[in-house]
Amino acid sequence: MRLHRLSITAFGPFGATQEVDFDALSSAGLFLLHGPTGAGKTSVLDAVCFALYGAVPGARQSPGASLRSDHAPVDLPTEVQLELTVGGRRLEVTRSPAQPRPKKRGDGFTMEKAQSRLRGYDPERGWHALSKSHQEIGEELTQLIGMSRDQFCQVVLLPQGDFARFLRSDAEARGKLLGRLFDTRRFAAVEERLAELRRGAEARVTAADERILALAQRIAQAAGPAGAEATPIAARPGEPGLAEAVLEWAAIARSTARERLDIAHRVVAWAEDRQRGARHALDAVRELARLQQRYEETRLRSAALEERRPEHDRCQEELERARKADRVAPALELREEAERTYRAASDGLGRARALLSPELRDVGADRLAELERKFQQELYALDAAREAEERSARIDGERVRLNREAQADDELIREADAWLADWDTTRAALKGRVDASQEAATRAEQLAGLLAPARRRLDAAGRRDGLATDVQQAEERLTGAREQELDARKAWLDLRERRLRGIAAELAAGLVAGEPCTVCGSADHPVPASPGDGHVDRATEERALAAQQSAEEARARAEQQLGLVRERHTAAETEARGDDASASSTVAELGELVDRLTGEHAEAHRLAAATNPAREALTAAEREHTERLEQRQEAHGRMSARTAAREALDGEQARLQEQIAAARGESPSVAAHAERLTRRVARLADAAEAVRTEQDAAQRRKEADDRLSDAAFRAGFDTPEAAAATLLDAAAQRDLQHRIDTWQAEAAAVADRRAERDAREAAEQPAAQPSAAQGEFETAEWLLREASSALAAADERCGELTRLSRQAADEVRRLGPVRQEYERIARLAGLAAGTSADNERKMRLEAYVLAARLEQVAAAATARLQLQRMSSGRYTLVHSDARTGGRRAGLGLHVVDAWTGSERDTATLSGGETFFASLALALGLADVVTEEAGGVRLDTLFIDEGFGSLDDQTLDEVLDVLDSLRERDRSVGIVSHVADLRRRIPVRLEVVKERQGSSVRHRLA
Repeated sequence: MRLHRLSITAFGPFGATQEVDFDALSSAGLFLLHGPTGAGKTSVLDAVCFALYGAVPGARQSPGASLRSDHAPVDLPTEVQLELTVGGRRLEVTRSPAQPRPKKRGDGFTMEKAQSRLRGYDPERGWHALSKSHQEIGEELTQLIGMSRDQFCQVVLLPQGDFARFLRSDAEARGKLLGRLFDTRRFAAVEERLAELRRGAEARVTAADERILALAQRIAQAAGPAGAEATPIAARPGEPGLAEAVLEWAAIARSTARERLDIAHRVVAWAEDRQRGARHALDAVRELARLQQRYEETRLRSAALEERRPEHDRCQEELERARKADRVAPALELREEAERTYRAASDGLGRARALLSPELRDVGADRLAELERKFQQELYALDAAREAEERSARIDGERVRLNREAQADDELIREADAWLADWDTTRAALKGRVDASQEAATRAEQLAGLLAPARRRLDAAGRRDGLATDVQQAEERLTGAREQELDARKAWLDLRERRLRGIAAELAAGLVAGEPCTVCGSADHPVPASPGDGHVDRATEERALAAQQSAEEARARAEQQLGLVRERHTAAETEARGDDASASSTVAELGELVDRLTGEHAEAHRLAAATNPAREALTAAEREHTERLEQRQEAHGRMSARTAAREALDGEQARLQEQIAAARGESPSVAAHAERLTRRVARLADAAEAVRTEQDAAQRRKEADDRLSDAAFRAGFDTPEAAAATLLDAAAQRDLQHRIDTWQAEAAAVADRRAERDAREAAEQPAAQPSAAQGEFETAEWLLREASSALAAADERCGELTRLSRQAADEVRRLGPVRQEYERIARLAGLAAGTSADNERKMRLEAYVLAARLEQVAAAATARLQLQRMSSGRYTLVHSDARTGGRRAGLGLHVVDAWTGSERDTATLSGGETFFASLALALGLADVVTEEAGGVRLDTLFIDEGFGSLDDQTLDEVLDVLDSLRERDRSVGIVSHVADLRRRIPVRLEVVKERQGSSVRHRLA
């Protein structure tokens, strides 16, 4: 990697743009970067680091710190631009940090985002853009340089103070620095992974032990008292021997439980025998008590039966008399029915006579019938008079109807005359409506012919505006496709040229010993060409050609798409113009035109829709005119006919009134006179019938009295009244019979029970005591339940212990492989972490790898100390893996003094010795890191400070060593403010501190 040019603008102490020409400074191989303290020497190196990695070295990249210069004008943005060659490519990287800038509108500032740009240089095309992405630029540069930012700051920007501290620091501090440089995080990750696996395996072992202990606790709960007697388990989860102790303890618990089960079986057998004996004794006592109670109940029932005997005799006698009276009951019922009939007939006769006149109330039935026939004949004579009266009433109704019809015809004539008076005006208005509707229909047809083209023009204008955007986008895509095609073609031509430059190596790859060369024909190939840096093979060129052809096809497709979109846009524009080709209307204008035409067409269509209703209204008016003329003429004819009809009705009614007056007598009307006669006839008929009914009822009552007296005598009663008093209804007789049957059934039952021998013998024995026998039985029952519960619990305990013991054995078998895996992983994790007894030096895996790197660095630094004579061959740096005190070994660094032959710690070196030792260590570290990064060539190095601690002779030797680096075509920049170096190094870059900001000046030989 070689730096060519650096441009710094508004960065750090530099208020304006400063240019650093590294090509001019590197021409002498060794140059000095000097200036007063605080001028900005280190800021130049920070700018290089910022351009490459987007950040300054870690110590100066503090949170909240700004890279922008306080001396810069507000309108001058902060920017760093670096031109360099790396990996055979000439690049220019430009970076700007996030910074405030003045607002484009208004006052104040706004935050501008960080920006990055990367350009590449090609001899044919010159500078061309590569990327503007922070991530892409960072990945590209990191891959080309082959070092991270920390490695770059330690290898290219050699900070001597850091290496001096490295020489004096302990193993932990050295490990942190070396870990950042050589990226040993993967080894630390291995340690952490092994530790994690160990923790996981340990957790699985502990979990399995906890499950076994949980089973042991469940076994203890299941064992009950037997578990409390056993010795508790002292082992804890994770400790060896826990599984065996649990299995042994479970075996003891199972043996004890089986012994307790045998005892429980024997106790249950004894309790069952006792319970059976108590049950038999209780049954015998209960039977004795039942018989004694039955005998006592029989004695009490017999005494109660004797007490109810008089009542039984009375009921039996009363039932016999009631059954005799039942033979008189039909005659009694017949007498009572005859009496009720006579009373009803007598009441009806009284009511009928009360409606007659006083002189007719005492007459007989024959006289009443004669009067009925007389008045009936008078009623028949009034039928003709009633018909005349009804006809007179109908004539009155006809006269009212004629008057009503006359009024209706008068109203019709008046209304017809009024309507016909306005007929000419009405007819003219209706004809005007018809004419206006016809004109609106014609106008609607004309507007419809204009509206359709206007709508098509509006749609075309919308498509035209949308296609205008599509044309613009297609043009942008075509421009991008053309640029991509040019870039792809340039890339292909560049790769083709590079391949042609290295075609000799490609041909040499196909040479075979002893076979002729395809170019020169020789069978000897003494020095075949080898591919150099950036060699391009055939496959790479073909891929680039394919990419160029794909880009060309994409450009052709973009051109074709643009042509199609333009054709559609032109067609839409032509259609939107319509017949007016001189001007192009906007969508808004065409929209207003369509809205106006739509409104006028809707109004004309609405008016035209009224044509048929207007015609129908005119036709209906003419039809009504004809009808009204006819109705008026018919009304005049009906008026003449009504006058003649009224005169005929008046003559007929006069004749009918004379007939009605003669027939109605003193009544207001013939109907009233007929109604009065009808009522009189009905009363006479009712009275005659009531007299006859009363006489018949009296005769039947006398006959019933005779039959009742005869039936009472035959039944044995003195009078009918005595028989009626003894008579009982069916319910009363059933009740007496039930009471008699009940007493007799009770008497039979008592007689049967008094004949029972076992009850009589039981009554002769002492009274039974069932409560005592029940108590004894309940005690035996309780003992049996307790023994059965104990047996069930013991049996369940044995089964549960067997099941849990089987589970514990299964858990112990599953634990075996888990514990073996844990022990294996624990041994590996202990070795990697340095805590295992097998790791004699107690060295962690990461420290072991770093110790190997440190040994390489010490060997490279020693070579520089001896070969470049910085120490005149006195000192040699060696790596030490010895332990100091209680610390772990691996990262010790000693110096061997050839003058004394002793080995001592690097912290014992003097200031000057520390400087050239740290310089040699830095150069050696640079070689090792460069080799680690893939052998990337570092053509530019910077050494920061430390030269002030050297005497003149040592300084000359160190400068000779640095000057010898030019043999490798390197340039070394020394950053120092030592005045003597300005005399010894003629090529210098001076940083001048000024009020308006620092600036740089080139001092070339």
